[in-house]
Formats: sequence, structure tokens, C-alpha cells
Amino acid sequence: MSKQHDVILEMKNVTRTFTQAGQKINALKKTDFTIKAGEMVAVIGPSGSGKTTFLTIAGGLQNPTHGTVIIRGKNITKLSQKQLSATRLNEVGFILQASNLVPFLTVEKQLKLLDKVYRRPTDTKGMTTLFKTLQIEKNRTKYPSDLSGGERQRAAIAKVLYGNSNLILADEPTASLDTTRAFEVISLLAKETHERKKATIIVTHDERLLKYCDAVYEMHDGELKKRKK
Repeated sequence: MSKQHDVILEMKNVTRTFTQAGQKINALKKTDFTIKAGEMVAVIGPSGSGKTTFLTIAGGLQNPTHGTVIIRGKNITKLSQKQLSATRLNEVGFILQASNLVPFLTVEKQLKLLDKVYRRPTDTKGMTTLFKTLQIEKNRTKYPSDLSGGERQRAAIAKVLYGNSNLILADEPTASLDTTRAFEVISLLAKETHERKKATIIVTHDERLLKYCDAVYEMHDGELKKRKK
């Protein structure tokens, strides 16, 4: 891999401010951040500290007030909405607490939809391996409404890992999982990140998961700082 594409995400002097009830809120203070291919990092901090704002700006779901966001060498803050949507589709995989599944598609068809989007053949073996690893193979013909919260979350993770994304952004990916399953899922994310040279950012409250991460960042009152080892 060339050094140019070794860096998956770079944020330079990024801020996000908004006004609420006449008061200026610094949701994200000046932030510099870089993550390379093959790295998985965690962002921790109390509720309301700016973690989700950081994640949504990193993935192009909202624009920064100031600063630059670069995904694989492309400045996404300069893109049109159409170009930005295409970049998100091709580069970014989101694992959100709301699971982000299409309600009228079975679990298996959620993944097959990606094959149509990327115009590629279905990887039946890879799909089955993911379902088995995440222990949702029995759910492959079920709809999201037929699944428990934990099953929906694992289906969403399968969808992202089956996709083509270089950057994976996960907001509390283990929130609805029991301890054993949470460790299995994070272990799988770490393995996929390292082996397939993805860049993964996990927002979590669970410090037990941090041992799987290559670096840990702490967010307090909109300020992001790397935790010293």
C-alpha cells in the first residue's frame, strides 16, 4: 500500500459550534486527528462530551464549522452533496445504535443489496462465515422487526464488514450485547481491521473493550485528547 493511501482519515483544525437558546455551544473544539489503514481506535468520554459529533463529522454526515476532513486523500468538506453521498457509500461504513438496517429486507438481502450497489458477485462463503461468526445464521431469512436488539446490532455489523468500506465508524457497537458477545464482536472488528487494512473508530463507554484497540482517545467538553499508554 502506498504511503499516500496509508492514512485513511485526517481531520485538520476541525471545529463544530452551534447556537442554542442564544448561547454558543462548542460541540467540538479544535481537533486534529489521523487514523491509518490497519488501525482500530476507541473514543471514550461522558455523554454529551462530543463523541457522536466527532464521529458524524468524520463520516461526512455533518459538516464542520471550520477545518478540513480528508478521507483517503480527498477533502470531503469541498464536495457537493452528490459527491459526498458517493464518498460515504464507497468509503465509509457506519455501525449505529439504531442498527441502520432496511426494514423490508431480510438479513441476507441486506448484504446482497451491497453486491448490487458495488456491482459485484455475491460472496456466499464470506457471507456465511460472517453470519456464523456473529451467530446470526439462523436469522438470515428474517426481517429486522423479527430480531432482538442484539441480533439487529450483529446484523448491522455483518453488513458493514461485508461492505467495501475503508473507514468503519461504530457508535456504541456493543451497547445491546451481553459481555461474551461484546468481546466476540470487538475481537472480530479488530481482526477484520488489521487483516483487511481498514481504519475503525469505536465510540464506547465500555473500557473493558479498550484492550482490543491500538489507541484510545478521550473526549471531554468537546476536546479530544489521546490517552497516554
